[in-house]
Amino acid sequence: MVAADSLPYRPCVGVVLIDARGLVFAGQRIDSPSPAWQMPQGGIDKDEKPKEAAYRELWEETGIPRDKVEFVAKTHGWVTYDLPPELLGKVWGGKYRGQKQKWFLFRFLGRDSDVKIATEHPEFSTWRWITADEMLDSIVPFKRAVYEEVIRSFRAYLA
Repeated sequence: MVAADSLPYRPCVGVVLIDARGLVFAGQRIDSPSPAWQMPQGGIDKDEKPKEAAYRELWEETGIPRDKVEFVAKTHGWVTYDLPPELLGKVWGGKYRGQKQKWFLFRFLGRDSDVKIATEHPEFSTWRWITADEMLDSIVPFKRAVYEEVIRSFRAYLA
């Protein structure tokens, strides 16, 4: 087995999508046997800028196009997390120890009917608007510190 600290982090983006009330979009992962809620996130393609990746991931996971959101803020640096031992070597082809993420805050300008999680490659089985604290209570434990840092960065905009 490869030592985790010898592996790199996977470059990734995350999106905190808020509605007019400051509530946060939360999607329930389709591939998890137990309820696992998270915000849209995913890898950055080769030669892709992080902000462009954020718009793409939002579209791929929620069906929300760029013209239905407004950019508000981004995290200043990268936020990292390590995979728990039981997932190390099993996800992302075993090439990464975890992820380094750049997070973007977007304000949703559309209607709930504009959210279309039944995408070409669905990631979520259902979704809802929740408070930032509810999001923290709903995330899988190994991502909690990342979510705490991201929510702290964007707290002024959240309900």
